[in-house]
Amino acid sequence: MDIRDLRIKLFADGADRRAILELANNPLITGFTTNPTLMRKAGITDYEAFARDIAEAIPDRSISFEVFADDFDEMERQAYQIASWGDQVYVKVPVTNTAGESSAPLISRLSRQGVKVNATALMTLDQVAEMTYALADGAPSYISVFAGRIADTGRDPVPFMRSALDVIRPYPQIELIWASPRELLNIFQANQLGCHIITATGDLLKKLELVGRDLSEYSLETVRMFYDDASKSGFTLNQPLHVQQSALMPSA
Repeated sequence: MDIRDLRIKLFADGADRRAILELANNPLITGFTTNPTLMRKAGITDYEAFARDIAEAIPDRSISFEVFADDFDEMERQAYQIASWGDQVYVKVPVTNTAGESSAPLISRLSRQGVKVNATALMTLDQVAEMTYALADGAPSYISVFAGRIADTGRDPVPFMRSALDVIRPYPQIELIWASPRELLNIFQANQLGCHIITATGDLLKKLELVGRDLSEYSLETVRMFYDDASKSGFTLNQPLHVQQSALMPSA
């Protein structure tokens, strides 16, 4: 098992500038994504300044920035503005607004005008079909299915993602993203299915060094970790005075 043999593209998902630029030096990382929630957690207050800075610093790889309006007219205005920040920029547009109204008409208009769209937050096959139809005649685009969130509901995302690939297969300019993975295994699952891209946070990407690790050695390392942490914590179990040593010995 060698991470370098993967066919799937690895995109880093985050909003920490230092971490993003660090990951940009990793040849395994072929793109980047972010969203308003990650940006808020990272303390970003000037959306445009942050995004332009990242786009300028990493001009040679795909990077997705999301609109943050709820009104479709304002989404459209933001989408064109975001798209102007670089040829490598994809504009993330959620599959619906907060009222549950489909963004397919907007996504279709943007894509046909040459905007590279990343249709995001999809979780049903009906949504995949709708977004595929909207993007079918347009610019290069992504469809981001939140497989990790599907798994969070107790559903196996693998059959779902397999079906999603079947839907978009006739349209080579559309790439399927396995979004919000929960464990490193998801990268290999997505790769085996033939997904084009998987996004992963920095914490998950750090686990890449574990790929192919000898399990006996990893087990021993885990045992040592438990022992060291117990020792550092100073844990003790004092034997109660009323318990006689003989009571602990097996009978003849």
